[in-house]
Amino acid sequence: MQPVYKRILLKISGEVLAGEKGFGFDFDTINSVCGAVKKLNRMGVEVGLVVGGGNFWRGRSGGQMDRTRADHIGMLATVMNSLALADSLESLEVPVRVQTAVEMRQFAEPYIRNRAIRHLEKGRVCVFGAGTGNPFFSTDTCAALRAAEIKADVLLKATNVDGVYDKDPNKYADAVKYDKITHSEVLEKDLKVMDSAAASLCRENHIKILVFNLNDPENIIRAVCGENVGTLVSE
Repeated sequence: MQPVYKRILLKISGEVLAGEKGFGFDFDTINSVCGAVKKLNRMGVEVGLVVGGGNFWRGRSGGQMDRTRADHIGMLATVMNSLALADSLESLEVPVRVQTAVEMRQFAEPYIRNRAIRHLEKGRVCVFGAGTGNPFFSTDTCAALRAAEIKADVLLKATNVDGVYDKDPNKYADAVKYDKITHSEVLEKDLKVMDSAAASLCRENHIKILVFNLNDPENIIRAVCGENVGTLVSE
């Protein structure tokens, strides 16, 4: 298998890291995901990684506290997940750096674009924590932003469904899956690929999005090698 992308931004949800437990860390799952990232690293693919915080915090949907404070807590959850991924990667002898959008120098480097690109060029995986560093922006938007900043060839969005559908396949048996679709169609049809800010950012910066299922972590490798494992969103 040969990669068709040289530099990628991989976005995974925090819920994935919890496995079937639904909360916290499932280390078998984390190690499986990091094992796939290791294979990409050994293939010479430069990997940036953004992870959500939903395995610890879903405060935004609760509405029981100030939105800004809730988002701050969510940022901290993504940092915990970033450190867990870094620990697993290091145990697999993969060089890795964690960079956070909010400074916490005792834990990780502050996010600096040129330094991140240098890490990638040296074969280090870069894990980007704390979202964009601002409330009211999702980790999907962070993934789109970092993909644009590091000039990633593609944004891989690993989800719990096998691509983009015209409606929720978990609710509607007649939902139709797209193999390919444009950014504009995603926005016009309000398809839930990612939030509209993230989708718009990808369209404006000509960033391809590949949406696929992470139930099998090997799908990450198949996606990078150009196999048809999901839905490709492009111009």
